[in-house]
Amino acid sequence: MISFEHLAHVDASPARNARAQYRNGLVEPTAGVARGFTQANMIVLPRDWAFDFLLYAQRNPKACPVLDVSDPGSHTTALAKDADLRRDVPLYRIWRNGKLAEETPDASAAWAEHPDLVSFLIGCSFTFETPMAEAGIEIRHITDKSNVPMYLTNKLCQPAGRLHGNMVVSMRPIRADRVADAATISGRFPSVHGSPVHVGQPEAIGISDISRPDFGDPVRIEPGEVPVFWACGVTPQAAVMASGVPFAITHAPGHMFITDIPDSAYHA
Repeated sequence: MISFEHLAHVDASPARNARAQYRNGLVEPTAGVARGFTQANMIVLPRDWAFDFLLYAQRNPKACPVLDVSDPGSHTTALAKDADLRRDVPLYRIWRNGKLAEETPDASAAWAEHPDLVSFLIGCSFTFETPMAEAGIEIRHITDKSNVPMYLTNKLCQPAGRLHGNMVVSMRPIRADRVADAATISGRFPSVHGSPVHVGQPEAIGISDISRPDFGDPVRIEPGEVPVFWACGVTPQAAVMASGVPFAITHAPGHMFITDIPDSAYHA
């Protein structure tokens, strides 16, 4: 884990303000929100399943790069002072026996069902979108004010304990002459998925129709652009479904937890 003591001087008010809005009921995809602050995927599991997931993440670091793990029963994180993981994500998913049971902007009631929940915050590719945009690379889902498209692939993750499943990827259309730049920029952020896992030919990773993402929204792919795919922190939700996990809480795809940590902290 990274030490953040030297970041005490950082003004994290954009992140805190965004979380306050979500705690008050605002629901929105978080791409482009509180620019410059790291966003995180989340999965919350009973303690009985936490070791299995920690091992799953360790074996699949590209898709599940862990940024923080809570103590059992805690709803706080070292990544954001005074945050409440039960209420500060814009939209949650509640899972029962591997099936999506509910989406809600407040997970407090579901959280209360288990006194020993362990929260995992996982790196998100939204983190490197700001430096990509600053380099002149268009981020289409931000331009179009939509959710990033995400796809379940045929790429198997390494199983761990009772958990297994396939990798989920996010996609951004990139001009062919900027693909190398996008790969270089994102590659500087290994803690938040890093460089792409696939470029072009979506069918090669099991995506039969790129216009129909499994999660999020479809986006325009203009002439001269190439679909570029990054490992995605929705991968744990695919494992929940494939493994029939009895109970879990996650973020809804594209609706992240915004931390107080600047993106630069994860720049390799």
